[in-house]
Amino acid sequence: MKGYLIFIALLYSSFLFAQKSGIEPAKQFVSTRLDEKTPVYNDISKQIWNFAELGFLETKSTALLQKQLSDNGFTIQSGVAEMPTAFVASFGSGKPIIGILAEYDALPGLSQDNVPTRKPILEGGSGHGCGHNLFGSGSVAAAITLKEWLQKSGQSGTIRLYGTPAEEGGGAKVFMARAGLFNDVDAMLHWHPSDANKADAESSLAFKSANFKFYGKSAHAAAAPQHGRSALDGVEAFDYMVNLMREHVPQETRIHYVIKKGGLAANVVPDYAEVELMARHPDANELRQIWNRIVEAAEGAAKGTGTRMEYEVITGLYNLLPNEVLSKTMQQNLARVGGVKYSAADEAFAKQIQLSFDYKAPPISRAGEVAPFRTSSFPASTDVGDVSWMVPTVGLGTATWVPGTSAHSWQAVAANGMDIGQKAMIVAAKTMAMTAIDLLYNPALIQQARVEWESKRGEIKYESLLGDRKPPLDFRKN
Repeated sequence: MKGYLIFIALLYSSFLFAQKSGIEPAKQFVSTRLDEKTPVYNDISKQIWNFAELGFLETKSTALLQKQLSDNGFTIQSGVAEMPTAFVASFGSGKPIIGILAEYDALPGLSQDNVPTRKPILEGGSGHGCGHNLFGSGSVAAAITLKEWLQKSGQSGTIRLYGTPAEEGGGAKVFMARAGLFNDVDAMLHWHPSDANKADAESSLAFKSANFKFYGKSAHAAAAPQHGRSALDGVEAFDYMVNLMREHVPQETRIHYVIKKGGLAANVVPDYAEVELMARHPDANELRQIWNRIVEAAEGAAKGTGTRMEYEVITGLYNLLPNEVLSKTMQQNLARVGGVKYSAADEAFAKQIQLSFDYKAPPISRAGEVAPFRTSSFPASTDVGDVSWMVPTVGLGTATWVPGTSAHSWQAVAANGMDIGQKAMIVAAKTMAMTAIDLLYNPALIQQARVEWESKRGEIKYESLLGDRKPPLDFRKN
């Protein structure tokens, strides 16, 4: 019996050695291959930067990414989850299934050339202020490089890239989660442009928004006001009640709104008014309760003003469920890859960008550093949150922007379209590919991540905050 146990121990040690000896060449392979093909992926990211297509309208961007994947042997499912610009690309067979998320939508009103001074390409045009041109291209780069390594090594497993449109307000990943497209994935990887390099175990805010529409009765505001019922009164009463409610909700709650329509002439009692309202909280279940109170306030405002109210949900997103097992693995790989190395031209560009800030910027050298691991909370919202409740999920940020740059700014658009952003994109692609190799070689790591995920998730049954709403395919058309 003792001899048998020694044999098993030796066999296991040999297995571990084989795993390690296989992992190192694999990581070196993906790093070298991404260096070799950097010009290809830089060109793809620049094309998407030039397209600057808004959410659910990314026809050129999605076609370019799908062609690149198809040309490299991936099987493509287009138009998934009732969204024409969404797709799933797969290569390989069997378990584990490693998913990678890709985004590619731009933002309205952020047109900007890739120069360090304010210079719109098209006044009022769109621009990649959140770097999704890099996000989509970098994720595709990681997926194709992993495919090449799978072919070379004969390793089993499946790489699946998810093309997810309309992150900026459209919540496409929620519809994909609701359609069950993530159900069999073992681990999901993603990244996002940033002004720093980090792989925190990060949470975020759950989020829900809707247009509240009030219908009244028009009348002459001076000659016959008694015959009118003001829809604007309904909106203002609703907003007032919500503002009073702020004192009696958990302090982490965020509620913000804008009146989109309030009438056309002061001497006509408005028969239609509309307010867009958003609410956020770190916990999706808490947000549900807060949202129910908001709806009741709207119903009360309508009753009190003699108007009628209906509301249309726009977006509903879960909070990110962080996974420390996966984040620490990704952090190790990010530290191995390192930060963004600026050339003299990059540094000159960065210094000029920082001159445009009206606040003190961090040192430019931060772009070349990797921040230490930590657990943190991101004070905004993302549709990756829903994915993280379906499958253990991990992400990182890389310094695609000059340190100190805010997302959704012209300074971010400029960096996303030039060398600085593209260098950081390759850092992200290498880190994701190396993390995927760790998972493909070490099923125990996936199991550890799942145990943590199940513990944090609890017995919750995932139910979309969107209900049965269809994808809002036209929300950016106007």
